[in-house]
Amino acid sequence: MTRPYGDPVRVAVIGGGAIGASVVAALREGRLPGVVPVAVVDGRSVGDLGVPQLRLEAALDQADVVVECAGQSVIAQSAADILNRGIDLLISSVGALADPEVAAAVRAAGPGRFVLTAGAIGGLDILSSAAAQGPMTRVEVTTTKLPATLVQPWMDDADAERLRATTAPVEVFHGNAREATRMFPRSLNVAATLGWVVGDFDKVDVRLIADPAADLTCHHVRAEGEAGRYSFEIRNLPSAENPRTSGVVPHAVLRSLAALVGRPTGVV
Repeated sequence: MTRPYGDPVRVAVIGGGAIGASVVAALREGRLPGVVPVAVVDGRSVGDLGVPQLRLEAALDQADVVVECAGQSVIAQSAADILNRGIDLLISSVGALADPEVAAAVRAAGPGRFVLTAGAIGGLDILSSAAAQGPMTRVEVTTTKLPATLVQPWMDDADAERLRATTAPVEVFHGNAREATRMFPRSLNVAATLGWVVGDFDKVDVRLIADPAADLTCHHVRAEGEAGRYSFEIRNLPSAENPRTSGVVPHAVLRSLAALVGRPTGVV
């Protein structure tokens, strides 16, 4: 990304839901000095977020960076085109990259750069470094969420109602990260991010638990390889606007955006 020194970085946000709206609001408040929101892109009317709501092509004419907060289909359909225009892209729907064809297209595109946000999980820096030292032999993540947030369009009415009505923890998925992100695209981005970090979506063993007592969203990660053994647990409060995601996610997006545009602070 090349621009005259001192010019603001212009950001278009795809997705005007809970995450995207929070990112736009933070940028309008000046949370990242020198970074300004210029457009929001969404197929639905998102109300007044303080920036124009534009179609993607119009937004790209104004943007230096695109922040994706809209879902896997956006990455599959538009990521390569964005990058080929020389626009940098911050990806939050990491699950899209579990599709080998999508991942290959994104990797091959440019000169724009792409960065993945850590979203609701931590510890990715050490796992990335460990995977660079040598292959990981074990990667596991168990995610626990409220049952109602895990109901999927592919479930029939009876299964969906049983899930909503459960009074005890129940396992609703067990498989690898590639399968997890296909079946639960808005609930298991954490699994996809782990798959990307360790270089193998099929190696990541994923369990998804629906727990009616889960006031916090929990991700318990265990991994080992040549570099060592790792175990950590994250417990996030759900977003008040969208309980399918964690409230911390917009702040993770902003942190990743700061690094992408060359304005990081603290540890990266």
